[in-house]
Amino acid sequence: MSAVPDPTAEKMAQWWHTSVIEMKPGVIRFRGYEIQDLIGQVSFPAMIWLMLRGNLPSAAQGDLLGAALVAAVDHGPQAPSIAIARMAATCGVGINSAMASAINALGDVHGGAGQQAMEIYAAVAARIDAGLSVEEAARAEIGERLATKRVIEGFGHRFHPVDPRAPRLLALIEEAKAAGVVSGRYAAIGTAVEAALFALKGRKLPMNIDGATAVIFSELGFPPELGRGLFILSRSVGILAHAWEQTQQGGRIKGPVPPSVDYGYDGVAPRALEGKA
Repeated sequence: MSAVPDPTAEKMAQWWHTSVIEMKPGVIRFRGYEIQDLIGQVSFPAMIWLMLRGNLPSAAQGDLLGAALVAAVDHGPQAPSIAIARMAATCGVGINSAMASAINALGDVHGGAGQQAMEIYAAVAARIDAGLSVEEAARAEIGERLATKRVIEGFGHRFHPVDPRAPRLLALIEEAKAAGVVSGRYAAIGTAVEAALFALKGRKLPMNIDGATAVIFSELGFPPELGRGLFILSRSVGILAHAWEQTQQGGRIKGPVPPSVDYGYDGVAPRALEGKA
């Protein structure tokens, strides 16, 4: 006599279902691979690829993804997310809360530039697919964005005349292209966008870390929607390092500036309360 199906179990299986992991007593499989086979054999960047894409990258693809992740781990305590991690650590909240506080600051303005650059590249690619040359497509897309006063993310930098991370990443992309690992399509698009910015704005805005990692992620086939998540994985390393360092240094309730440095006040002058004796 066959067992009677459990309708509650069937409902639960349909309510939450995943192709990412199979886990039951004594068994852990990621995308079909036994965890014990992955441990010691697969790099962390390759594991990220497997979890997001469903298959393992080639060694060269994993290395290129890893290079992009290494490049963006930190940019100093002047970066709001890093500053937040350090300030939170002085409030006694613990490493997990300090990291969460910092990661929550990574939004459209701080932390979203790489994804936005990927979106620009994808829009240029769509124009190329419609029949324009890469130069024509870049100039049309950038011209339209400038006309509507949209920020062109991935180019220029507040601190660096030339972001020292970008040329190295671009060199790695060229090596990967020569080896047949990537097509070079998005590297050409990134270069064309940089040229279009110079032509339309009249000043050079070299590609920065966000523009360069956006080229790598796009070349490797990641959709723009994953751009910020990949950046957060990278920047979390710096956030953890700073939160831990601040914990070791000690200090209590450290704000953004020392107590001896006053903030600006632009409210009304001191005034008396009516009717006060």
